[in-house]
Amino acid sequence: MRQQFIEVLESRSLDVLRRIPKSDLHNHAGRGGNIKYIGEWTNTSILPPSGKFGSLGEMQEWFVSNVKTHCPGTQGYLKRIEASFVQAADDGIELLALSYGIDEIDALGGMEAFIHTMDSLSHQYAPQTLFLPELAFDSRCDIDETLERLDEILSYHWFKSVDICGQELAQPIRNFRPLYHRAKAAGLVLKAHSGEFGSADDVMEAVEELDLQEVHHGIAAAQSPQVMNWLAMHNITLNVCPTSNVMLGRTENYSTHPIRALYDAGIPVTINSDDMLIFNQSVSEEYLNLYSSGLMSANELNDIRENGLRR
Repeated sequence: MRQQFIEVLESRSLDVLRRIPKSDLHNHAGRGGNIKYIGEWTNTSILPPSGKFGSLGEMQEWFVSNVKTHCPGTQGYLKRIEASFVQAADDGIELLALSYGIDEIDALGGMEAFIHTMDSLSHQYAPQTLFLPELAFDSRCDIDETLERLDEILSYHWFKSVDICGQELAQPIRNFRPLYHRAKAAGLVLKAHSGEFGSADDVMEAVEELDLQEVHHGIAAAQSPQVMNWLAMHNITLNVCPTSNVMLGRTENYSTHPIRALYDAGIPVTINSDDMLIFNQSVSEEYLNLYSSGLMSANELNDIRENGLRR
């Protein structure tokens, strides 16, 4: 498969590239589909963003106005989840980590109904994809209230990992220790958003405070050779989302993306989509973008692809 991936990437054949096994380990479930798929369902032409976003808030406003408004309520939410599974199947995603908030569980009537619905969608639309559900804590959540809910949620042994998403540094990262202690005891993979907007020191602090195994984004680590060396020494995986970083102004373009420095430092990295309904780039296109920009070779990108499949 290595040689085939390299040849297909070098020929820039996107259709064939989509058939080669890949992972998507950083994907927000309700925003992981294709805008064309949603547009056809709503009989609406949804155009991708015309330029970069100035902030996460601006990005969310675009999503609500241009996508969510066309598929509101529970039916619209489930169609967007369906779109995420359809996209994974269409793009050769063999490992798919979709993240969900506790509010999404509540919206479907609790864990039993939620699990049944998500597993049914997974089996129907992406039967060949290994589905790895991820529980995402809101960065602004009330820790004590969330802790009260956590044992019941984890008792189903359905979620495979945990994350913190939202506004980085909305509260001190150490506040989440009790949640992560529970998640670790339950055997979940420990992840968190860090270093998308913060500093290299923030990434290291998050890993140390929460005993993380993986970091979503983590690109700010490239600002510090010392932190990069520490992450490499501790084998901390960074789940990188190139187009997301470009569109949110975290890097100027693909050719200057920090994944180059992170990879060269020996840090395990993966390539992921983040929010495809917003950024409009599949995982296959992310590989092609980095290759076409001249940032990374086909051999290096295959190393990253294979790393993402080691789960």
